[in-house]
Amino acid sequence: MSMTSVNFSGNFLVLRPEEVSYLNVFRILWNDDIEKKAFVDFPDGKEENLHRRWLIFLSLLSQKILQSIARPMASFGSRVEMWLNLISCNRNIFVLFINSLRGRVERPVKESKTFLSFAGHLDKRVDLDKNIKHGDSRYYSALSVMAAKVAYENKAFVENAVRNHWKMELIGYYDFWNDFQQKRTTQGFMFHDKNADPDIIVVAFRGTEAFDADAWCTDFDISWYEFPGIGKIHGGFMKALGLLMQEGWPSEFRQGADGQPIAYYTIREKLKQLLKQNEKTKFILTGHSMGGAIATLFPAVLAMHKETWLLERLEGVYTFGQPRVGDGEFKRFMESQMQKHKFKYVRFVYCNDVIPRLPIDDSTFLFKHFGTCVYYNSCYYGKIVSEEPHKNYISVFAAIPRFLNALWELVRSFILPYRKGADYKEPWLLILLRWYGLILPGLSAHTPQDYVNLTRLGPDTIYHRLQDPKFGGVSNSDATKE
Repeated sequence: MSMTSVNFSGNFLVLRPEEVSYLNVFRILWNDDIEKKAFVDFPDGKEENLHRRWLIFLSLLSQKILQSIARPMASFGSRVEMWLNLISCNRNIFVLFINSLRGRVERPVKESKTFLSFAGHLDKRVDLDKNIKHGDSRYYSALSVMAAKVAYENKAFVENAVRNHWKMELIGYYDFWNDFQQKRTTQGFMFHDKNADPDIIVVAFRGTEAFDADAWCTDFDISWYEFPGIGKIHGGFMKALGLLMQEGWPSEFRQGADGQPIAYYTIREKLKQLLKQNEKTKFILTGHSMGGAIATLFPAVLAMHKETWLLERLEGVYTFGQPRVGDGEFKRFMESQMQKHKFKYVRFVYCNDVIPRLPIDDSTFLFKHFGTCVYYNSCYYGKIVSEEPHKNYISVFAAIPRFLNALWELVRSFILPYRKGADYKEPWLLILLRWYGLILPGLSAHTPQDYVNLTRLGPDTIYHRLQDPKFGGVSNSDATKE
C-alpha cells in the first residue's frame, strides 16, 4: 500500500528520488513490492500505474544522478560560462593571451548586461530582424523566438535587450518559486510591445539550462497528475509553473511577502492589471524547450479556473522545440479550449530535434502533442504537418540520414553567412556543437540558433496560412500538409 499524500488529484503517479537509494532504484526492475516503497506514490487500487516499471527506473535513476552531481555540475557550468565570457570580453582567445601578457585583461561581471549564458554563446544575436515589421505575418513568431532565446539570460541582459535593442517596455523579470523543489528554479520575463497595433504583451519562460540539474530533473521526472475532464499532465512541468504541494491548483491563492513568487499566480495577476488598461491589448506566451512546455500549460490552468476573460485576450502560444506535456484526454481538452476561445497554438519543430519527440507517444507512455505543428528541415523549408517525422525519434533506418543531415548542418555553418549575411555567422562554440552533432544529432538540433533562423528564413506562405482562423484550434489530425 502506497503512502498517498496527494489530496488534489484522484489519480497520479509521483516519484520521489530523494527518498530512494541507488540499490533500491535497481531493485525496481525485479522487486514485486514496489508499491510498498515510499519513493513511489499512487492512489490505493491503482497498481496499474506501476506497469511502466522500466520508465520509473530510468526516471528515478536519472534524477538521483542529477541530484548527486548538482553542485559540481553548477560549479563546472559557472566556470565554463565565466571562461566563455572572459574570451568574449577580450574579443577572442588570441587577444586574451596578449592582454594577459600586458596585464590588461578585461574581466566579465556575471550580473552585467553583456554577460551571456552558455545558450547565449551558441547564438549571440540580440536585435530583432529589421526585415520583419509590425503587421508582417511572421512578426509574432519572430518576436516570440527572440524572447524565448533571451529568457536564458540574466536580468541586466534582458533589460538591455528589451529597452535598448527592441525599444519596448520591460514589465518584469522573475525568479519563480518551485514548491516541490523548495527553491527558485523557474525563470521568465514579461514585456510590452506598444509599437504593435494592437499592442501586445509577451510572457517568455526560460528553457532548460545546460548545467542546471534542477531543470534537468524537471525534464526527467515522469510523475503525472490526472484532473477530471482535463486529463493526465506531466508533473515536472506543472511544478515549474507553480503547482502547490498541498493545494494543487487553487483558483485563488494569496502570495505572501516571503519572497517566494509562484509563476502562474504572479503572471495571471499581472496580466489582469495590464489588460484592463486597454481593451484591445492581447498577450502571447512563449518558450524554448521546457519553457515552451510551461507556456503551453499556462492556458490549461486558466481554463481549469474558468478565466474566460483572460483566455479571450490570449493571441497565441508560440513554442520552439517543446516536449509533450499531457495525454490524449488533455489534448482533446486543449483543442476544445482553442476552438472555444479562438487563440492560436503554434509549435515549431526543427528537423531532428529530439526534445519535441519526448516523452514518447506510444501505448506505454501515452503523451500526445496537439495544436498546429510547423516542421522545418535543415534547409529551413517548412510545412504544416499533423506530426513531425519519426515522432518518437526511434528509427533504425533514420540513423544514416540523420548523420548525413548533421554533416550538412556543419557545412552549412560556413556557407550560410556568405549567402544570408553576417547575422547568420555561427559562433565557434556552436560549430563545436555541430561536430558533436555527428554523434548525437538530436541534441545539436535543439539550439535556439536554428529556431531563430527558421522564423527569419522560412517561406512567408506558411505564416500567411497561420493567419487563417482555423489554425486557432486545429487538431493534429486535421492539420493540412504542404
